[in-house]
Amino acid sequence: MKQRTPVVVNILIIIGLLIVFYYLFVQSYSFLTSPYFWGTVVISAILAYIHSAIGDLIENNKFKKLSAEEKAAYLAEKKIPFLRRMYDAAFKKQSDTEEKDILIDHGFDGIMELDNQLPKWWVGLFYFGTAFCIVYVAAFSFTDFAHPLSEYEKEYKEQLASIAEYEASQPPVTIETAKYSADNIAEGKELFKTNCASCHKEDGSGGIGPNLTDNFWINQPEKTLFKNVFHMDWNGSPTNPSMRAFGKNGEVSGAEIEKIAAYVYHINQEMPPVTQAQGGAAPQGTEAHWEKE
Repeated sequence: MKQRTPVVVNILIIIGLLIVFYYLFVQSYSFLTSPYFWGTVVISAILAYIHSAIGDLIENNKFKKLSAEEKAAYLAEKKIPFLRRMYDAAFKKQSDTEEKDILIDHGFDGIMELDNQLPKWWVGLFYFGTAFCIVYVAAFSFTDFAHPLSEYEKEYKEQLASIAEYEASQPPVTIETAKYSADNIAEGKELFKTNCASCHKEDGSGGIGPNLTDNFWINQPEKTLFKNVFHMDWNGSPTNPSMRAFGKNGEVSGAEIEKIAAYVYHINQEMPPVTQAQGGAAPQGTEAHWEKE
């Protein structure tokens, strides 16, 4: 008669499986604070105790039918701790006498085969893997678990929310706090296309508005080029109503103007100017002598 697994071990296994299965469907460990999860644990533990009690009745009934020698062997084996029995079942090598009992009556080329049972831990892992596979496929098919597109959308929204939270917590960018950064050029280019390209062209070479790539400027209220662009975008031009006050009107924020100014600084100071021969607008205003940033 085989020894049974202690009920405490069964309960621990059940709790582990419940944690795995809940996580597959909830996709976070928030269920650990849920009364539904712990209610499931309690019900499962009660069922495990009932199952153990029924097993005890069956075991006692079978024990009565054993011979005195079988009873002694069973009681001696029962005294061995559960973990020790599991270790022996997995790794203990059988004796020569035990090998004879499980020797299969056929062989080839001197090689004999033993009718060994698979270790319990291996069988347990096999059944666990099978059950996990079934639950995983069900979760993948009927929930959002492990769907890369759903996970991407969730993470993307979380990132946008964190960016919005960060921007909301930061003080507004003003002409005093704005600084040139090469990291802002790419975003500044896109903002320039949206807000400025209709007058200055996408490359800043000018059209309706003046050429922003040369060194001639109509308005020079600031001493540095970067600050000058920020000033004009925020306040507009006093000589040309078409160049309106984007910042004061609330059409763009200070942070966005900072990026636009970075792009204009880049095409003016770090790129060669677009000349008239290359399609750029003729110089307007006076030559600027900007201070270094």
